[in-house]
Amino acid sequence: MKNKRLIIFLVILALGVVAVTGCQSGDKPSDITVKVAALNGPTGMGMVKMMEEAKDDGTYNYEFTTVGAPDELSGKIISGEFQIAALPTNMASVIYNKTDGQIQLAAINTLGVLYILEDGEDIQEIADLKDKKINVSGKGATPDYILQYLLKENGLDAEKDLEIDFSMQHADLAAAVAEGDVSIALLPEPHVTSALMKNENLRVALDVTKEWEKVTGDENPLPMGCIVVQKDFAKDNPKIMEDFLDRYEKSVNWVNENHEEAGQLVEKHGILPNGKLAEKAIPKANIVFLDGEKSKSPMNAFLEVLYELNPASVGGKLPDEAFYYTK
Repeated sequence: MKNKRLIIFLVILALGVVAVTGCQSGDKPSDITVKVAALNGPTGMGMVKMMEEAKDDGTYNYEFTTVGAPDELSGKIISGEFQIAALPTNMASVIYNKTDGQIQLAAINTLGVLYILEDGEDIQEIADLKDKKINVSGKGATPDYILQYLLKENGLDAEKDLEIDFSMQHADLAAAVAEGDVSIALLPEPHVTSALMKNENLRVALDVTKEWEKVTGDENPLPMGCIVVQKDFAKDNPKIMEDFLDRYEKSVNWVNENHEEAGQLVEKHGILPNGKLAEKAIPKANIVFLDGEKSKSPMNAFLEVLYELNPASVGGKLPDEAFYYTK
């Protein structure tokens, strides 16, 4: 009888050990909070469905933060405050080089958001900008480099064949073109939609993404926003990365299929201040999901163009193969 009781006790004890071990080695990291950041604007818009659903649902707890200034976000990524972030593609390259490979690019999340607006019908192709004046925000910023490249590839000299005015920032330029003070302007979303909503005489003369693809090919669309991850975090947490990217891709698809509801969430989570503006901007914001492997060709083509125009725009050198996170 004593032996029988001992056997029963040992079996119960063994089952208890198995149960505890199973809980410890399972997929549920109940104490992990993944901190995710996004810039206000198109690079963060595809994330809103995931932000709305963010909670500890028994798998991973995601904590989202939106940031207004690129420099502020850059510093927080370098310091390691965020494990994952949505930011401009050239900034990802700059941070990668500045930190000797601390981050990796996990996905392209936004293609070209640039458009040339015109009050008139003169501009039908890039070559039509000859002898014209075009207003652009930010000399030495990405829109400037993209325009320079497209002008060159279309046989125009940016310094001799046209006038480029860099005197206004995005919001002021959008207001100026809407009010009729500027005839031709290169603007990103959502400023394009903002101007179009205020002036029915304005039209999208050129989709810069399409002009880019005419030069580089359809296989290399214009990548302007991306998802980056801390390299060590991705290496140590492959299941979290798989979960995040799966949820994020679903969020992107939902945003592209539900403009009105997505616009409301964009406003709710502070990505843009106006839901109706966001709703109308989504179709031209080119929100996508291209994983690390699919990102390589378009990113390399884009960064090579920037590097040739100004090496500092990509952090002094082109990133190597380790820049891309792949499963």
